[in-house]
Amino acid sequence: MRKVDIFNHIWPTEFFDALIAHIGQMTDITLRSGAVPMITNLDRRLEVMDMFGEGYQQVLTLASPPLEKIADVDKASELSRIGSESMASLCDKYPERFPAFVGSAPMNSGDKLLAECKYAIEELGAAGMQIYTNVAGKPLDHPDYEPFFAYMNSVNKPVWMHPARGQGFADYQSETRSEYEIWWTFGWPYETSVAMARMVFSRFFDRFENLKVITHHAGGMVPFFEGRVGPGWDQMGKRTSDRDLGAVKNALKRPHLEYFKEFYADTASFGSRKAIEHAIEFFSEDRVLFASDAPFDPEGGPMYIRETIKAIESMELTETQREKIFFRNACQLMGIPE
Repeated sequence: MRKVDIFNHIWPTEFFDALIAHIGQMTDITLRSGAVPMITNLDRRLEVMDMFGEGYQQVLTLASPPLEKIADVDKASELSRIGSESMASLCDKYPERFPAFVGSAPMNSGDKLLAECKYAIEELGAAGMQIYTNVAGKPLDHPDYEPFFAYMNSVNKPVWMHPARGQGFADYQSETRSEYEIWWTFGWPYETSVAMARMVFSRFFDRFENLKVITHHAGGMVPFFEGRVGPGWDQMGKRTSDRDLGAVKNALKRPHLEYFKEFYADTASFGSRKAIEHAIEFFSEDRVLFASDAPFDPEGGPMYIRETIKAIESMELTETQREKIFFRNACQLMGIPE
């Protein structure tokens, strides 16, 4: 069966060279990424992909960090263009391997933001755009970013949303850093969930009716906490005395839980069958897409692909449901042939 991996990561040679020339020595998450051969070595990527047969394909996305975190507007825009062009080149050269790529643009680039998005989508043919759950610490529902979401709504292209949080976001107010990489293990699902909530209560799906947002890691915390998100949040405002939050919820055209189900979710859960099952139950079989998060596993690529496939194939799904998750939902969302 065909398998379209919609959220895996790469640093094409041209982008990697430009990135290193700019940042010099790699640290923290960039050091982790650079140490994985499949990120930068195309031969190793193709070798890993071959392990899963001719039907396995990858939609290319740049790996972290967010461009706005590592460069000023001009340099970040330059890096985004190099990234999009180099991924487009790989798709042109290996269409049977890479049926699509996702553009990246620095969200803090003001007028240049839409120009980079239009270049990636309208000139290079990007399937959509990748963003992060915050923009150098600012929320996605900040007015500065409304033109981006309005544009993505107008062109009916999906948004890939990746969590962004580092060790500088402390676990406790009395500390200056997050210990034991808690910022990643628990922080990233929380980041995703926060961004989803801000979009819902800022009425994104009322204002942008064509907006499609793919959440990484099976929708963060939302499916597991459906009770708190749904009936729990029905009490919004009763715990707050300095603002009328009840009016925020009442301004929505539909019950708030319905909007959380408007998101899409991938299966990148490090092989957790239960996480994928929760995602399917919450978002529906039509809104869950196969993704592995390769190559960030202990084996440098194949493990997360293998374990994710194994988890999906072990579920009690019909052939039609499995096809939807493995490739049909992705093809429909991106507008590529099934």
